[in-house]
Amino acid sequence: MPHTACCPPPSTPCALLIGSDILKPSLLSYTVSAPLCAFVEPHKLTSTLKLLALLLSLSLLVVTHELGHLGFAKLFGVRVRRFYMFFNPGFSLFKAKKFGGKWHFLFFNKEHPAEWDEQEPDNTLWGIGWLPLGGYCDIAGMIDETKGADQLEKEPQPWEYRSKPAWQRLCIISGGVLVNFISALLIYSCIFAHWGKDELPLHNASLGYDYHEILHSEGLRDGDIIWSIDGQEVNDFAEAQQQLLLNKPTWLTVQRTFPADSLRPTDSTAMVDIMLSDSLQARLLRENPPALMSLRMPFVVREFVAGSAAKAAGLMEGDSIVSIAGEPTTTYFDVVAALSDHASESITVDYFRADSAGQRQLHQSVVQLGGDAKLGIFPKDPIEVFNATHTDYTLLQAIPVGIKYGWETLATYVSSMKLIFTKEGAKSLGGFGTLGSMFPRQWDWLRFWNITALLAIVLAFMNIIPIPGLDGGHILFTLWELITRRKPSDRFLEVAQSIGMILLLVLLVWANGNDLIRWISKWF
Repeated sequence: MPHTACCPPPSTPCALLIGSDILKPSLLSYTVSAPLCAFVEPHKLTSTLKLLALLLSLSLLVVTHELGHLGFAKLFGVRVRRFYMFFNPGFSLFKAKKFGGKWHFLFFNKEHPAEWDEQEPDNTLWGIGWLPLGGYCDIAGMIDETKGADQLEKEPQPWEYRSKPAWQRLCIISGGVLVNFISALLIYSCIFAHWGKDELPLHNASLGYDYHEILHSEGLRDGDIIWSIDGQEVNDFAEAQQQLLLNKPTWLTVQRTFPADSLRPTDSTAMVDIMLSDSLQARLLRENPPALMSLRMPFVVREFVAGSAAKAAGLMEGDSIVSIAGEPTTTYFDVVAALSDHASESITVDYFRADSAGQRQLHQSVVQLGGDAKLGIFPKDPIEVFNATHTDYTLLQAIPVGIKYGWETLATYVSSMKLIFTKEGAKSLGGFGTLGSMFPRQWDWLRFWNITALLAIVLAFMNIIPIPGLDGGHILFTLWELITRRKPSDRFLEVAQSIGMILLLVLLVWANGNDLIRWISKWF
């Protein structure tokens, strides 16, 4: 087994996540539960492609993490014997090393020739393993989870990690965490520079939101708009969900629409206070809903696909569908549900259309649906329908915005870690299955980079926790040396590493076991 000099599989800390989508930050202030381009079959990611997306993301994180260690090691003259992406028990997919003035390569190799190690030992052996669970760089003279004190040179060498001053060793071992966090800030900045920022304030969604059944049982109704939590006004979608899960609020104020009846000739709205139960947070963690709330949006035609049944029936861009086959459809999802019952049927579709004076007039068309029960329409997204804003940034403008967003994401994640110490929170921990579920069902570069940046922050934070076996354990011992001027013995470091690795393996088995239990429970 190769020496993993800096940390256990860097993906291991990443695989310890609270298993709720509620904690996943979004660059948008709203969310929906299905593709906005429904009614046209999307190119869905197969399980294999989702796995590839996860591996691509983790590979980027592993490489940048280990490059952080390698960069500082090279800076201070410490030899890095090997640098590997993925682990290579038994054999390697690829090896490369430069000696004799040129590069040498091996493919699908088990043991490279001895002269590779003998010639220019200060040069790094680069490799790609076959087991995609992490990566490593083997730093000379460092005790880690696979290399004990008895495997070091008998006398410290000037090019070894252990021979360097404590402050240099601190930089080397902190390099992975530092680069991961900087990478996250850089990714966020590039996201804002390329895609800009869309914002839909919570209160601007005139149709309100649909809520998970857990919140229904607390007294919320679909269509309510959360106005304040514990008396503090909240106007951000992600913040509202995070406060409900993390802060154990006691009451909400919502804006509720009451439909017209015999006493009220028109719809009316009022503010309603809702008291929340003490068990809300425990239930959310135990049932682990994918989302607490989703935006209710009208179905407004943006454009048509070729051969659209709706266009053939006379619908136009900007029409707002309000009824399918006589069934009222207030929201996008009402239309989805209503259409599913009428495959290959001829149905009436009622919709509003603005006339030349801007007045909305009700129209009706007869649409012949195909076997897929689709209208052949791309609906408008919330940014186009509601009073939302889009902000474009230059790269220089995006940098401070990305940095701020990265710090806020870190703060949210750190706040969520307290849930691990509750019974329900421990059960909600997720492993690689949870990581894979984060990626969308259709390829989306914005989502991919957003998730990758989030995982970079998770990796940076988890690796800095002062557990032997993680970077944080090495950092703790090095700080102790700087403060006390006493260096822990090699034997102490070796024992601490062993204990730390046992703790990490228990956490890894627990988190991935939770994923397995959740997967099995879906079938029963």
